Amino acid sequence: MALILIRAEDQGKLLNTIADIERHAGLKVAGKPRILNPKTADEIAGKILKQELRSKSDIAVLVRVEDDTTKSIVHIRKIHPPAHVIVISEEYGEFKDLEQLFNGLTYLKGYYSHKNKGN
Repeated sequence: MALILIRAEDQGKLLNTIADIERHAGLKVAGKPRILNPKTADEIAGKILKQELRSKSDIAVLVRVEDDTTKSIVHIRKIHPPAHVIVISEEYGEFKDLEQLFNGLTYLKGYYSHKNKGN
């Protein structure tokens, strides 16, 4: 299971990015995405990327996917979503903190998996 951090300018771009991850990258979202404070998301992204971010996010979510980290990275590299996507692997110190935070975060409203319609 992998954790994915998505930073966006607005909720529309965020929802489109999640849909792209499912449809085009072929990854299976586990549960519902959770809203993360944008400032916290920017700080985490900066630490992981080890550089200054070009832009601040207005909305951010954490998404769990059923696929492993390596597969998630490879498949996400092939798509071009409208938001900034970072796959966070277990090797980053922030991973454990985000895992613990995840269940306490608020669900993202407006998200419905297209995968559930056919099942």
